[in-house]
Amino acid sequence: MEQEVRNRNLDKVVRLFRSPTLETVLMVEKTIEEYSGEYKKTQLWEKLPRKVMWPTFVTILNYLEEINKIIISDDGIITYIWNPTLALKLRSRKSY
Repeated sequence: MEQEVRNRNLDKVVRLFRSPTLETVLMVEKTIEEYSGEYKKTQLWEKLPRKVMWPTFVTILNYLEEINKIIISDDGIITYIWNPTLALKLRSRKSY
């Protein structure tokens, strides 16, 4: 019985720390880019083409904000700020 309880608790911990798949991160990122500057978290979450659990969605938002692809304003509006063209231009620039 004790082993069974420990296994159930471990299963809960594993589920809590499961990382989102790359496919899910890209889907959320694409949706944010499409609706940039229009919605807050909950509204954007409802616009996703596939269902994503709320904790997973928040984890993805934190990740995208950490790597400077999005910004969340004081009033909660999410804006996509990543500029791949500029990044490519800067990357190909000669350094002296």
